[in-house]
Amino acid sequence: MTEFIEKRYVKKDSIEKRDYQVNLANQAISENCIVVLPTGLGKTAIALQVIAEYLSKGTGGALFLAPTRVLVNQHYEFLKENLTLDDISLITGEDTIQKRTKLWNNSVICATPEIAKNDLDRGIVSSNQFNLIIFDEVHRTVGDYAYSGIAERFVNSDGRIVGMTATLPSEKDKATEILTKLKIASVAERTENSPDVKPYTQETNTEWINVELPPELKTIQTLLKLALDQRYQTLRDNGIKLAEQQSLSALLRIRQFVLNQNRRSAKPLFTAIRIHYALNILEAHGITPFLKFCERAKAKKGAGVKELFEVDPNFTRAVHLAKEAQSRGIEHSKIPKLKDIIESVPGKALIFTSYRDSVDLIHSKLTELGVSAGILIGKAGETGLKQKKQIEIVQKFRDGIFDVLIATRVGEEGLDIAEVNQVIFYDNVPSSVRFIQRRGRTGRKDTGKLVVLIAKNTIDETYYWIGKRKMSASKAMGDKMTKVLEKNQEVVSKKTGLDAFI
Repeated sequence: MTEFIEKRYVKKDSIEKRDYQVNLANQAISENCIVVLPTGLGKTAIALQVIAEYLSKGTGGALFLAPTRVLVNQHYEFLKENLTLDDISLITGEDTIQKRTKLWNNSVICATPEIAKNDLDRGIVSSNQFNLIIFDEVHRTVGDYAYSGIAERFVNSDGRIVGMTATLPSEKDKATEILTKLKIASVAERTENSPDVKPYTQETNTEWINVELPPELKTIQTLLKLALDQRYQTLRDNGIKLAEQQSLSALLRIRQFVLNQNRRSAKPLFTAIRIHYALNILEAHGITPFLKFCERAKAKKGAGVKELFEVDPNFTRAVHLAKEAQSRGIEHSKIPKLKDIIESVPGKALIFTSYRDSVDLIHSKLTELGVSAGILIGKAGETGLKQKKQIEIVQKFRDGIFDVLIATRVGEEGLDIAEVNQVIFYDNVPSSVRFIQRRGRTGRKDTGKLVVLIAKNTIDETYYWIGKRKMSASKAMGDKMTKVLEKNQEVVSKKTGLDAFI
């Protein structure tokens, strides 16, 4: 017989009682902590229990933050459905200041971080209003992301801080930054193999499918690499020390140095960066996304643009051949493979791609092949989708109006569609966080399938190895951070009097 959570403010018989969720919630109630739990195992149900506990204290409200409008709306609907309160509000940048000013007075607020930070700065809302702040997808609390700014405003607050994520970053400095900014005392972690979690997990079978680039793309790829080699040689001739292996991230790191101390290298450096982007897009996404990138790069102008697009024999030839290939309907060998993969597993499929131009390409090609598909992208730009439209698209996918959803990063975090039978990575990602987020969209209620497409001898293969290394590092990060926190606690507990404040 199913047991349910019995707690003040939680609707009767609404939330199934799972020991791991109760234990993680209790840890979050007792101290500032980060809850690390695989996707699909109910982080929101844990948040609900913590919110109910803090509402019972009657000393302030709860602020529940999430990075996307779709995800914030999802949390809002979940809390509305399972809490006995009426004053739960949803706040995003699409609300007017007048409306937000009223909404901030409610007991439970679900909000996007940008608007929360801006309204805290404006004084429309005060950090003192809340005795609980939940940061969903807490791995984003690095650098100048809005979570960091919000954390600063709660640094002197007595409110409980809870972070939630499916995985910590693989880099120790980023994980440490999160713990420091949020004054975290412990990491509350479970994996798929934890004894209390195992009964609730479903298997996700992963398949890596290699494809060969068409001959036309290989020719263009060779020309772009020749153009890139020339810039690397110029940079080395100018005294810039570069590793033998070409790396976009290495070039991006030296931009400031070149601008400050080696100005003659600016043109070859920025041209090399553009070629890297163009090459990566061609290799992973195909002809049309490559040409669209070139159009935008040419329109922006900047150092070396005219030389690249009008003079460089290798690059101009590459663009010419790409236009020829496009006119003959050649795109990428991943496209025909997609239909085979989709048809191999009945039910819903979710395709992830990092690049918006390839969303349009995949959608048009699948539609031509008779596959019913929808698009989920962010709100930026002229073609972006507003919050209301994003929510509508997700609902249509849930309702089976189309079988395939093609999504950019906006669909990676927290998207709750229980019936997704398979997830397809159109491109690979060199990020353990993003890999885990994408994978977690399947295998929720039944065995799921994950397919990763890899174009041979391209950036896809490079990202495969980087991702593999980062996945191993991120798995060990929870234990590493727990040891650091325990060591810090020992140091603090040994100090007395004035020492404890230093």
